Amino acid sequence: MSFKSFVFAATSATAITLAGAAMAGGMMVQDAYARVSTKMSASGAAFMQIMNHTGADDRLVDARSDVAERVELHTHLSDANGVMKMVHVEEGFAIPAGETHMLKRGGDHVMFLGLKESLHHGDLVSLTLVFEKAGEVSVEVPVDLERKPNHGGMKHGKHSN
Repeated sequence: MSFKSFVFAATSATAITLAGAAMAGGMMVQDAYARVSTKMSASGAAFMQIMNHTGADDRLVDARSDVAERVELHTHLSDANGVMKMVHVEEGFAIPAGETHMLKRGGDHVMFLGLKESLHHGDLVSLTLVFEKAGEVSVEVPVDLERKPNHGGMKHGKHSN
């Protein structure tokens, strides 16, 4: 491989790696995907890694998208009988400085309630995440109906849940 070909290949690989990431105000979003449980679902969810590179603690306080009538931050909690329930987290999710917060299936996530149209594999969902200090981060989230619950997700750095 010539040096020119090597540089082109390396640049292309870097561009592909960064294509799935969004960063603004020091908050970086990676490995985002959305899904619905069935093709006829009236709700859906988005999952991702949020890395705080700001040097200060921050909080994800809101999410917005035109894909649904309401977009909320949700988590799963166990009730007194051990039954998992999904609940709206009005105060949002704390993301300490230098750490990564995972939005994942069975845990914290962005919930789309009252989908305005069906989400199909390969569609893109425009999502705006609102942080208390860092402001807004816009992300194009691909719909991935084939991803398994524990697939993906980088395993580096500090994590908070």
